[in-house]
Amino acid sequence: MTVTVATGALLLGAATAFAAHRLGGSEEKAAAGPPKPSPSAPAGALDLTSRLTGVASLAGSDKMSVAVLDTESGKWATYGTDVFDTASIVKVDILSTLLLQAQDAGRKLTAKERELSTDMIENSDNDSTSTLWAGIGGARGLDKANERLGLKETRGAEGTAWGLTQTTAVDQVRLLSSVFGKKSALAAASQDYIQDLMYHIAPDQDWGVSAAADPGRPTALKNGWLQRSQTKLWDINSVGRIEKGGWILYAAVLMSGCDTEEAGIGLVEQAARAAATEFIRTLT
Repeated sequence: MTVTVATGALLLGAATAFAAHRLGGSEEKAAAGPPKPSPSAPAGALDLTSRLTGVASLAGSDKMSVAVLDTESGKWATYGTDVFDTASIVKVDILSTLLLQAQDAGRKLTAKERELSTDMIENSDNDSTSTLWAGIGGARGLDKANERLGLKETRGAEGTAWGLTQTTAVDQVRLLSSVFGKKSALAAASQDYIQDLMYHIAPDQDWGVSAAADPGRPTALKNGWLQRSQTKLWDINSVGRIEKGGWILYAAVLMSGCDTEEAGIGLVEQAARAAATEFIRTLT
């Protein structure tokens, strides 16, 4: 597969605008400003390189990163430390920010905010996302909330280009920990609300890390997919809470530079299955 990945792509004409809307994120100039700390694996994390070598060879020179956290032991497993475009997985972060801001104001979400949030998470609707992105104050609001949510390597995108927010697989698992874990800046009611939406993703979007879960077990999920206008290559991301072999795991698989959407989804699912299987083998 081809490795070149465009950065800072610009919206050029109606056709490109339509593609960005359809595929999970507007393409504008990426955020400038102070850089985040250099990404690194959590201390003591299991290195999944040997287990994911086969998948990585199929991906060729595409970038891929994986992070998995066991909720019982607190142990991590990781592969790669690259930074990626979020595409639509940022929608969980946007909703978390909205709920945190509502908590601070001592209020509940309005009926309209709840309607937009449902469309944003369950259906991955981009118009709803853009409205809520503006409502939280864009990148500034997201970054401020992320400091409290425990994210260390995520930076909101400039302007309306929320899909070009930069993140790492480890940071996405940190966000899942804030959504599902006992220690969180999010109130229990806020966590329950996000969880419920993530458990009811539209059937046509049920792919990604859910492939690693045991059949019939519930999976909370959010996926992202974005074709870059300059290179025509794809960003394919998946994050979620899965149950496998009696273990509850938070998992994130991020990829960029995929030739096709279908190929990227297949590689993300292979990576998720291989990572979860190897991690559980070491835990037991």
